[in-house]
Amino acid sequence: MSVTSSPAAELVAVEHVGKTVVDATGQFDILTDIDFSLAQGQTLAIAGASGSGKSTLLSIIAGLDVPTRGTVRLAGQDLFALNEDDRAAWRASKLGFVFQSFQLLNHLSALENVMLPLELAGRRDARARATDMLDRVGLAQRAGAFPRVLSGGEQQRVALARAFVVQPALLLADEPTGSLDFATGESVMQLMLRLNREQGTTLVLVTHDRGIAARCERRITLQAGRIVADDQS
Repeated sequence: MSVTSSPAAELVAVEHVGKTVVDATGQFDILTDIDFSLAQGQTLAIAGASGSGKSTLLSIIAGLDVPTRGTVRLAGQDLFALNEDDRAAWRASKLGFVFQSFQLLNHLSALENVMLPLELAGRRDARARATDMLDRVGLAQRAGAFPRVLSGGEQQRVALARAFVVQPALLLADEPTGSLDFATGESVMQLMLRLNREQGTTLVLVTHDRGIAARCERRITLQAGRIVADDQS
C-alpha cells in the first residue's frame, strides 16, 4: 500500500461526510455533510455537546467507522478506497491515538506499553526509542511501573508517549483530559501540544471544554451532527 503526498501539504480532507443509522425507531442522521480540510501541522478542536457526533467523526477520520456518504482523504489517499487491512496498516504507521480512558494494557509496564506499537512495526530499536520517549514525558523513573500503580496523569503521559513514539503524521485525541482534575489536565494538554509542535504532527482533538478547544489553531463546533461554527485563530 502506498500513500501519496498532496502538493499543498494538505494532510486531512473530510469531504461531505454523512453517517446514518437505522434502528427499530427509524432512520437517524449522526453526521450531515461534514466538510473541511487540514494542512500538515495544523491543530483542530472538534467541540460540541454530548451526542453532537464528535466521537463518530473522529472514528471516521481514523477509518475505524465507515461513513454512509462522502469520504476522508489522508495525505491524498481516499481512506475508504482501501480495504480494512490496508486501513489498519495506515493507522499503525501514520496515526497516534490518545483516549480519555488511557487504554493502556494492564499486564505491560509503562515502557512495554510505549514499546508495543514499535514492536508491532518490527522496529529493532523499540526499547531505546520508548525509553527516550518516556524521558521526554517525564516518566523515565516510572518505566518499570504497571498502570495500576500509576496516577491518572501518569497514565495519560504514558499514553502520550505511546502515541508520539511512532512519530505519527496525524494524532487523534478523544477527550484526553476528560478523566483528569483541572491541574493535571492542564499539564497533560501543555505536554501534548509541546510534543505536537516538536514533531510537526497534525492534531485533531475532540473536546466539550471551550478552554481546551481555544488552545487549538482552529475550532469546529458540531450541533446535532452538523458544523455550526468554524473559527480560526
